[in-house]
Amino acid sequence: MRIMLKSKIHRARITSTNLFYEGSISIDEELMRQADILEGEKVEILNLNNGLRTETYAIKGKKGEISLNGPAARTGVVGDEIIILSYAVIREEKLHLLKPKIVYVDEQNRIKT
Repeated sequence: MRIMLKSKIHRARITSTNLFYEGSISIDEELMRQADILEGEKVEILNLNNGLRTETYAIKGKKGEISLNGPAARTGVVGDEIIILSYAVIREEKLHLLKPKIVYVDEQNRIKT
């Protein structure tokens, strides 16, 4: 078994932070769907502005929203560019079937086509 990249939302921008929330990252629901990220799924956040890597779980957000909540709110500020990653545990014999979903977004977190 290997842990492999399943999907990525590339260069999203943080739109808000909420330190006193229970925790997680709120992600635009359509971005979650396109990246095959489920609500409650573990994700890793890579902050391109400060180099921090954070693990948390995803929750559905409003259109264009990328909000760091709870302790994750300390790892970035509004406007920071981030990469959101999700992973899957795959059996060796199934590795050839995995094709990660990559979702590219613009400055307003809209999907680039």
